[in-house]
Amino acid sequence: MTAPLTPPHQPPHDSQWPAPYPADAAPDGAPSTATELRQAAVVAVVSGVVGALLGLLWLWLAPRVTLISDGKAVFLRNSEGEAAIGIDGTFVLLALGFGAVAALVVFLVHRHGGVALVLGLAVGGVLGSLLAWWVGISLGPERDVVAHAKAVGPNVDFQAPLELNMAAAAMLAWPIAAMIVHLGLTALFGVRDPEPEDEGWPPLPTV
Repeated sequence: MTAPLTPPHQPPHDSQWPAPYPADAAPDGAPSTATELRQAAVVAVVSGVVGALLGLLWLWLAPRVTLISDGKAVFLRNSEGEAAIGIDGTFVLLALGFGAVAALVVFLVHRHGGVALVLGLAVGGVLGSLLAWWVGISLGPERDVVAHAKAVGPNVDFQAPLELNMAAAAMLAWPIAAMIVHLGLTALFGVRDPEPEDEGWPPLPTV
């Protein structure tokens, strides 16, 4: 008398069947592509919104260029000053810091890493930098220098509007810092793939 066979339409009685992976995760435990894209979109949007804070800090910390008018033309109050360079430098340094912090936060929340998150950081960094630029120049001194000079009158100091002479480089500071820091953290502390088990030497053939 033989034991009944398992019908072909029924799975074997195994508590590990089917594979115990979440519906939105890959077999190695990483999230699915759709989940990674959603996470990257959230990272990009949040980074873009945080750019407003960068703009406020830039407006507060950036040095000012002082102008003066004689009633006919507008001149630099201090022709040898380095305030214009300091405006660009302040923005770049703040953007580098924001990029590094954004990368650290994303890594702590999403340890799995992934190309989508890196792209989300890059896009969010560009959006945040553009918003920061807009906030700084919008809330800063009057952008119409001629009208400002006429309003204050001759021989009266007034501040020049905030400007970025190296706008392209300044816009890339945040995304570059975010990508480098995130890739470095992932390489050093990211989730590692499991090492393959050593099955040992094959058995020797018997004579």
